[in-house]
Amino acid sequence: MDINKFRELMKKRTYVEKGSELFELFHKYSSEAIKITMEINSSYHTKDEITELMSKLTGRKIDKSFGLFPPFYTDCGKNIKIGKNVFINSCCRFQDQGGIEIGDDVLIGHNTTITTLNHDFNPDKRANLTPNGVKIGNKVWIGSDCTILPGVIIEDGAIVGAGSVVTKNVKANTIVAGNPAKFLKRIEV
Repeated sequence: MDINKFRELMKKRTYVEKGSELFELFHKYSSEAIKITMEINSSYHTKDEITELMSKLTGRKIDKSFGLFPPFYTDCGKNIKIGKNVFINSCCRFQDQGGIEIGDDVLIGHNTTITTLNHDFNPDKRANLTPNGVKIGNKVWIGSDCTILPGVIIEDGAIVGAGSVVTKNVKANTIVAGNPAKFLKRIEV
């Protein structure tokens, strides 16, 4: 199965059974991601080298405006799409099998976790997975120590306050915070 077919199946939220070809592909991409993130995290790299390593990790061209403070962790890498002028601060964790799309001019704070998979509720099938991608719009600021759950869409210009757990969509030009994140106020632009 090629990368495009994989991404298509994840976008369709294809149920992934333990032991299936798709499940085994998760493990293949995870092994590749571990190797590349170990390289990113284990020694100093210039901005250009980080951008090149992230392009290799994601299988997509990353714009030269990209910034990352390692360490960075992901368990797949191949289903991350990053726009222009994106900055990801240190210790972020992306579970991207289900797809993580990040727009332009986005700031992601320290220790942010973005998840895109849910396990089956049935204990006998708990290892089976359902992907559900996360989309982050343009000019979004995600504060430190946030957790973004599967299926969430954060619209353009939104701010997610530090320490928030985002369980549902965030409207454009709004500020949300808390656990679970709740609407605080509208941003006047």
